[in-house]
Amino acid sequence: MELNFVVEGGAAQALKVDLAELVVAGWAGRDRAAIEHHIEELAAIGVPRPSTVPLYYRVAENLVTQADRIQVLGAESSGEVETFVFSAGGEMYVSLASDHTDRKLETLGVALSKQICAKPLARSAWRFAEVAGHWDEMIIRSHIEENGARVLYQEGPLASLRPPLELIAGFTGGAALLPDGTGMICGTVGAIGGIRPAPAFAMELFDPVLGRSIAHSYRIESLPEIA
Repeated sequence: MELNFVVEGGAAQALKVDLAELVVAGWAGRDRAAIEHHIEELAAIGVPRPSTVPLYYRVAENLVTQADRIQVLGAESSGEVETFVFSAGGEMYVSLASDHTDRKLETLGVALSKQICAKPLARSAWRFAEVAGHWDEMIIRSHIEENGARVLYQEGPLASLRPPLELIAGFTGGAALLPDGTGMICGTVGAIGGIRPAPAFAMELFDPVLGRSIAHSYRIESLPEIA
């Protein structure tokens, strides 16, 4: 899957990436309380508890999209803001993703539910080396459209989630860098007011140290189950 990013920081640089492997790191909270909160909010909609944490789900690379619209079957899916790390040319970069998931199907099988929906990605990226030293201070947040208004849906510091290098080592068996062409979606924070669908989803990764953000938004078109 070919992806195109603008690498920000100094002079903007175009980066073309051939994504061959996509991994979703689930249940990636750093402390037990954060993990338990996410487990409980998913349990409230019928999702079974994980057997261990974190878990790594393999997702088809052709599900990623940098478009501003996705189509889903039915009206029971929702987005999750997460950092997205990937390697290209022997260097690691960070961007932003939504692990959009079919919540009805998630009650039957988490891995299958993640395979059903497109995974929207931002079009901007930063060099990981530029943010590694203050990773925990960065914030992810999302907004949804609800009753015609923009509503804060998620917000939290990356300090509440496992560091990406730890997640990468857990997936690769100890390697500190993802192989070129591999991307990882790195976990989310709890939903304010509970997990729920919405017709639009906006997400942001905010770096308060360097005073910059990566943002992306998309609309969700629900298709009828029977035409």
